[in-house]
Amino acid sequence: MTSLPVYTGARISGCWALQSNGGGSGEDSLDRLLPLVNTPRRKSTTLGKAEPPLLRTGTRTIYTAGRPPWYNEHGTQSKEAFVIGLCGGSASGKTTVANEIIEALDVPWVVLLSMDSFYKVLSAEEQTLAASNDYNFDHPGAFDFELLVTTLRKLKLGKSVKIPVYDFTTHGRQKEWKNVYGASVIIFEGIMAFADKELLQLLDMKIFVDTDSDIRLVRRLKRDITERGRDIEGVIKQYNKFVKPAFEQYIEPTMRLADIVVPRGGENMVAIDLIVQHVHSQLEERELSVRALLATAHQSQPLPQTLSVLESTPQVRGLHTIIRNKDTSRDEFIFYSKRLMRLLIEHALSFLPSKKSMVQTPQGQAYEGRTFSGKGITGVSVLRAGETMEPALRAVCKDVRIGKILIQTNLDSGEPELHYLRLPKDISEDHVILMDSTVSTGAAAMMAIRVLLDHDVQEENILLVSLLMAELGVHSVAYAFPQVKIITSAVDKSLDDFLHVIPGIGDFGDRYFGTDAPSSWSDNEDQKLPSC
Repeated sequence: MTSLPVYTGARISGCWALQSNGGGSGEDSLDRLLPLVNTPRRKSTTLGKAEPPLLRTGTRTIYTAGRPPWYNEHGTQSKEAFVIGLCGGSASGKTTVANEIIEALDVPWVVLLSMDSFYKVLSAEEQTLAASNDYNFDHPGAFDFELLVTTLRKLKLGKSVKIPVYDFTTHGRQKEWKNVYGASVIIFEGIMAFADKELLQLLDMKIFVDTDSDIRLVRRLKRDITERGRDIEGVIKQYNKFVKPAFEQYIEPTMRLADIVVPRGGENMVAIDLIVQHVHSQLEERELSVRALLATAHQSQPLPQTLSVLESTPQVRGLHTIIRNKDTSRDEFIFYSKRLMRLLIEHALSFLPSKKSMVQTPQGQAYEGRTFSGKGITGVSVLRAGETMEPALRAVCKDVRIGKILIQTNLDSGEPELHYLRLPKDISEDHVILMDSTVSTGAAAMMAIRVLLDHDVQEENILLVSLLMAELGVHSVAYAFPQVKIITSAVDKSLDDFLHVIPGIGDFGDRYFGTDAPSSWSDNEDQKLPSC
């Protein structure tokens, strides 16, 4: 499994920063570059920091401020990430400005993406030039713009992406790439951030960090000598031969494209405060309301064909009778819930693809049976109540991989919010069994499915498995994701005014784990107010 959390990187006050440890030249085609225009510089001026919204444990990092829906009631992407482009000369203070913006924004799910990660891999000949400070890392041809544009476009659209990690010591990419997902705001910084036409179209806000050349040289000397093991003569040689000419030819002319020019870098708090105010206003305009729409939709419609309800045998009804009874003790509730979970998981496995398989019995006879025909099976639980179904899955699927998603209801907006996820690597080709104890409006289930789709899991390969569902939740999921198989042990007719399933089962998480009253961290999908 991937390290925790999935959106890995260096943490900077509630955001995830992706930077390399290290760059390329060449006179290849520069058709993608914007035309160079020698225009005079234009000057522009454009105000507490809070604790980062994080809850850290020994093994998990959880955002206490979650990511609200980025899709509509149809389940489709309807809100792109807001992308800020930061351009400026080498050592101009772009990263410092980015960090100041992140601190002042004080919002979760911010990704800091460095252009340094997208240096091209050097050939043996280029490696030799780099070792002698004769390779131009400040030329547009040094960057893999095709990979950069593709990656940033996917990240802006809410998809999971893999980011290369560049090592300045070896001048190559490390074997392990970083997984990044779930950005509400992307801060993209680099010396050539405004140089590519396609890249420029992805930027919602363009900022140029303007710093005096002498200051930039001093900073570069300090950085390259202390952090990258270079000698002073080599740094000065590289600066005069490549860095200074590249700034004058490629970087400085793009200042005309900036929406805001920030003199003095991270020291200019007036400019940073104006930037933050604009970003906040843009995020507010992009807020979506999903649950309210779901609560009034799909009424009086027949149940979808993608729904499969466990046969209501006397045993199944007996189990429901026990776990629905408000007087059932916690020990009995856990015992009989586990029995029902096992039956439900066994039923769900019958919907996995299979093919004929011939085997030889110990008696030497041929037997025509069936075997799983997919690539793999992954279980994903919606924390915390969905986690109770993991033992049943592990009991019947040997060596199954498990992922986890934490979705909580915002008590102010009533909307589901994504706080945490950990998914196994290469999940995209697996059949995924998505587990939650109860589904009422379907808002959290839709968010979990959307997360899987953003990680390139095929919709037809997702099985939503829940002990109990309301008709509204079934319709919401089936309407948004018509290829997802929905599997449950019972479907109840209605919801009360608090969006609890009726007749229902109560707060499954509280009854199973022995917690008393729901709170802002209640784990039932639609819990937002105290139970009646």
